[in-house]
Amino acid sequence: MPLSEIEVTRGILEGFSRDFLSSLQSDVAIAGAGPSGMVCAYYLAREGLKVSVFERNLHVGGGMWGGGMLFPRIIIQEAAREIVEEFGVRLKPFKEGYFVGDSVETVSKVTAAAIDAGVRVWVGVSVEDVLIREENRLAGVVLNWRAVELANLHVDPLAVEAKVVVDATGHEAGVVRTVARKIPGCRLNTDTGGVIGEMPMWAQVGEELIVGNTREVYANLLVTGMAANAVYGAPRMGAIFGGMFLSGYKCAHLAADIVRKA
Repeated sequence: MPLSEIEVTRGILEGFSRDFLSSLQSDVAIAGAGPSGMVCAYYLAREGLKVSVFERNLHVGGGMWGGGMLFPRIIIQEAAREIVEEFGVRLKPFKEGYFVGDSVETVSKVTAAAIDAGVRVWVGVSVEDVLIREENRLAGVVLNWRAVELANLHVDPLAVEAKVVVDATGHEAGVVRTVARKIPGCRLNTDTGGVIGEMPMWAQVGEELIVGNTREVYANLLVTGMAANAVYGAPRMGAIFGGMFLSGYKCAHLAADIVRKA
């Protein structure tokens, strides 16, 4: 069969257009395709909800790929073992309560499971703003190509609707910071009413607090993973990732409850 470059182009454009149109209105829009965001997306999609994930990089997995200091291994604690193994990740016992996982295997299997469950993942796309409606409640996200941001080009973005927005942007908590900065009189569901900021590393405390910090921080806006600890002023944890899975799992259930009540 002769190959046509035009048909290659046509297939890409038609495929992208069809799939992106299906993401214009979602139940849940997730900013960030790191481990917590993808775990959240998986459990939501498994419940039959329509989920779109927007990741500014050209890869998913956040900081998990490199494990600890470019050693591609991660630690999972006993509390998160069942969830991690649900994705087919082969954990190896290390010491009591500690399990070692292959970071590449973990990212790959979580991503594959989420996509198989029906999650749409869009890479190279930044969430640069949020969509608001009456009483300044969130109603979606505003998107642009990451390349446009990096080139500092003046290009207007496009918007997609969602009943719930999840900030899974990691340490920067970018969506929450945008909301706090741009909505007049905004008071977040934190002790200070604003983003408290991430504390230095203390793995035990950070892992203990992350699930409790996974919550609705503003109307229709949830935080998960390191974004949750950054917003609520908890420590970072380093290359132990059990909290990311537990946080994503909880966030999915919170988001599903909001969607069902909408």
